[in-house]
Amino acid sequence: MIFNSKLEKFFFFDFPVCLFSLIPFFLITGPFLSDFAISLISVIFITYCINKKNFSYFKKKYFYYFLAFWLYLLLNSLINNPNFDSIKISLFFFRFGVFVIAITAFLEFDIKFIKYFFYVIFLCFLVLIIDGFYQYFFDENIIGMKKSNSFRVSSFFGNELILGSYLSRLWPIFFGLSILILNKKNKLFYFLILIFILSEVLIFLSGERVSFFYINLSAIFIIILSNNLFKLRLVTMLCSLFIIVIISYFNTSAKDRIINKTISQMNLVQKDNQKDNQKDNQKDNQKENNKIKKINNLKEIHIFTKQHTHMYITAYRIYLDNKVFGIGVKNFRNLCDDPRYELSKMSCSNHPHNSYLQLLTETGIIGFAFLMITFLYFCKYAIKHAINKLGKKFFFTDFEVCILSGILIYLWPFVPTGNIFNNWLNIIIVLYVPFLIWSRKLSKS
Repeated sequence: MIFNSKLEKFFFFDFPVCLFSLIPFFLITGPFLSDFAISLISVIFITYCINKKNFSYFKKKYFYYFLAFWLYLLLNSLINNPNFDSIKISLFFFRFGVFVIAITAFLEFDIKFIKYFFYVIFLCFLVLIIDGFYQYFFDENIIGMKKSNSFRVSSFFGNELILGSYLSRLWPIFFGLSILILNKKNKLFYFLILIFILSEVLIFLSGERVSFFYINLSAIFIIILSNNLFKLRLVTMLCSLFIIVIISYFNTSAKDRIINKTISQMNLVQKDNQKDNQKDNQKDNQKENNKIKKINNLKEIHIFTKQHTHMYITAYRIYLDNKVFGIGVKNFRNLCDDPRYELSKMSCSNHPHNSYLQLLTETGIIGFAFLMITFLYFCKYAIKHAINKLGKKFFFTDFEVCILSGILIYLWPFVPTGNIFNNWLNIIIVLYVPFLIWSRKLSKS
């Protein structure tokens, strides 16, 4: 990047990287400020490219791939589901691709601002941990916001129970940047270890089952694939689990939601209501009846919950009638109660609660292919790295493994998810991509 004056540098570099560094804080306030920051950074960067007549930043294979997906979304909305909401989502989805290009360019120009981004995440985690545990013990946070649910901690997020989602999704990039920026001899590093442990415990106390799964999934990924982080990540994980076991012993509410309720909702446990004082001559008949009950109950095992199961079946039924192009972006909510597809009153929601099923239903096999190809591409290089590691060679650096573990959270197909077109969720994932692109380019050079 080239600047002709200090004012130009401030407008085209200093100001947008300041906005970027504040995004972790903006995400706590809701989607508006973080989305505004991403949009403004994208507009400023496009203005810079026009001003300098330099569009070489966009001549990247990954941007062409994103561009193809964006054009398909836009055409799909215009032709398949021409309403304001659908077209707005598809049209402005372009800002995420520009944002990735912009931050990658900023990183290549001057990486010093990474420290500012890191310290903002650090402060956000620190404040949320203090506030979250305060709310856990005193039923209200430090500014008087009471628990919206007596069994779940939400801190400053209030009625939006997404504290666990915020911590679990930003945890890998926070962990990776701490390794990149701080030396183990730095006193702050040992304080960070405590932050890492307590944040995992707080995710458990938030009662968000998917988030608790995510933090452990990313932990296992880092433990298996990293070079020098095996001991550190294993210790933080085991320490947090040890604290969770102690908390669960004295307060079973979080454990009941994370474990017991999950097993119950999936209908994995068969209840035996027979009386203990049955006569011996009835035992054979009872055994036979139990076998029949188990066979019948096997048909009722749910994918996560009964409601999720019904939404998934409904989504699949819709897909079968709209295999190629789907029904259009943000259109599941309009067709899920159609008698042709509806399984029950639980079939309907704003989206099917699974990213892969949502793309399959709303954008057809073509839109679904983009996400599946991305996931397979990710798996290919993760496996390549694992094979290389056996020969004491490493395809990815430890920092990149941390970043990839955060991306894995977004791409993992076998779990309930939010709306794939949700701005708040998409903002978090696009924070990871520029760091990965920048680091890979640095590693190659």
